[in-house]
Amino acid sequence: MKTIRLFLVDDHTLFRRGLRALLEQAAQLRVCGEAGDIGEALRALRDIEVDVILLDNHLPGVRGVDAIASLREVAGAVRIVMLTVSEDAEDLAAALRAGADGYLLKTAELDQLCDAVERAMEGDSVISPPMLNKLVSLMRQPAENGVPSVPASAGDMAEAAGHQHVTPIPAPAPPPPPPSALDGLSEREREILILIARGQSNKIIARALDIAETTVKIHVQHILRKLNVTSRVQAAVLAVNHGLG
Repeated sequence: MKTIRLFLVDDHTLFRRGLRALLEQAAQLRVCGEAGDIGEALRALRDIEVDVILLDNHLPGVRGVDAIASLREVAGAVRIVMLTVSEDAEDLAAALRAGADGYLLKTAELDQLCDAVERAMEGDSVISPPMLNKLVSLMRQPAENGVPSVPASAGDMAEAAGHQHVTPIPAPAPPPPPPSALDGLSEREREILILIARGQSNKIIARALDIAETTVKIHVQHILRKLNVTSRVQAAVLAVNHGLG
């Protein structure tokens, strides 16, 4: 697997240095740089190439969520994942609206964090399991002027924003599939969909069901096609809405 180049943005030096030491234990990850605020990050990113930025939200001066567009302007086609202590639903919504590719809590275990980084690199929208139900709740809230409060997925928002310095327009949430869509899932696909709704990665699902990770990926593709959705987050939301997970 190609080495994933990381950049860390967090104003707590001890946490940042400790996180860097932990992440560099993973053979597939390499931390290329770090910064304590957005200004320092923008200056550093002009001179290096990175694949994924792990971004704290509560930074001095400019909040992380408000700098996502500027970071992409400098770093190009980079994946930006929030790494924060905040379990506030509004912080989650703000991050997704701004085009973040994920929202992870600092309470995550190292293997969960490494797995999330790999999934973000593959194009997945990664959200810590404790935040998934809050995302579902936000999507169920009444829309203002017919527009849902959050996008259907972080990936949808990144595409809508076009990685440009603009305020993205939230994408509509997918309609619930008819009962026949869920009925069309095989027993194994339903098992996997339940685990997706719980925020589990392909690797963890493979271990839980004692099957190959490549087999899980094939099942996930079939699930997305049968449910007529384009991301794991959308599938998870639909599963929770129909009492799975």
